[in-house]
Amino acid sequence: MKNETIYILAIESSCDDTSAAVLSNKKVLSNITATQKIHEEYGGVVPELASRAHQQNIVPVVHQALNKANIDKKQLSAIAFTRGPGLMGSLLVGTSFAKSLSLGLNIPLIEVNHMQAHILAHFIEGQQDGAPEFPFLAMTISGGHTQIVLVKDFFDMEILGETLDDAVGEAFDKSAKILGLPYPGGPLVDKYAQEGNPKAFPFPKPKVEGLNFSFSGLKTSILYFIQRETAKNPDFVQENLKDICASIQKTIIHILMDKLKKAVEETGITQIAIGGGVSANSGIRNALKMAEKNRGWQTFIPRFEYCTDNAAMIGVVGYLKYQQHKFSEQDISAKARYMLSQKKL
Repeated sequence: MKNETIYILAIESSCDDTSAAVLSNKKVLSNITATQKIHEEYGGVVPELASRAHQQNIVPVVHQALNKANIDKKQLSAIAFTRGPGLMGSLLVGTSFAKSLSLGLNIPLIEVNHMQAHILAHFIEGQQDGAPEFPFLAMTISGGHTQIVLVKDFFDMEILGETLDDAVGEAFDKSAKILGLPYPGGPLVDKYAQEGNPKAFPFPKPKVEGLNFSFSGLKTSILYFIQRETAKNPDFVQENLKDICASIQKTIIHILMDKLKKAVEETGITQIAIGGGVSANSGIRNALKMAEKNRGWQTFIPRFEYCTDNAAMIGVVGYLKYQQHKFSEQDISAKARYMLSQKKL
């Protein structure tokens, strides 16, 4: 099978991006994503609107992916799809479409854990940093998750630490909302932070045992700080926006890096990979590269298009599962909560 060309059609619909990709083994032939703009006016993702938009987008997105890859659907070897975790309504659209298409084409169906896919996106062919070797530590950072994972093999992963409340993506987006920035605000915090002074305003770092995280206290302290300062000066945010963003970003990065350093000390593993939407943040990427230089780590940062939710990462997991004949039955269902592994005791 190693010399055989496997064509995987992958579908991702866990939140508000409808994505389809076609892979030839680990090589991405197409990776098409339709982003839903409707949520911007609500300041966050509205689940019902998201699922309706997926229904509208999924057929044209899959059609575009097949066309760009120059692949006929009859050439496909299998259909891979995101089973979870995510918004149930959104997951149902992708799951139902994938099941129907695999049944119609009489080809295997492969379910994929979304968070596992963020980690294994590093094994897509053509990554600048190459792929990490087992075992390695993965830090998955997104709007819904913040985890440090010990990756022993493609399908042998153990969560060493995770957030006890808000995820890091929420911390960025909610901080941006407090500052009056439009949704999604995380990328805007990163943009303004690059021109600001990260030492301008100190924010407290939470004291959490082990390798777990907490961001709710930081979010609250930012809210009280802004309320206090704007009471004294209504133009405080406008006059200090870049410095505030830089200070928030610095604090969040320190929280992440402190836990990552602790994980390296505890495991002795110095190969570090990041994944998830927040791994597109320039400050986090720079901090990892500095750690590589100063601490002797080997760091792996995915290409930007494989950081945010995308079907290519679902496809590479589909290919890896195809090789091991890890196929799904037609009675499989979506799972809004889908554990990556059992947490280490």
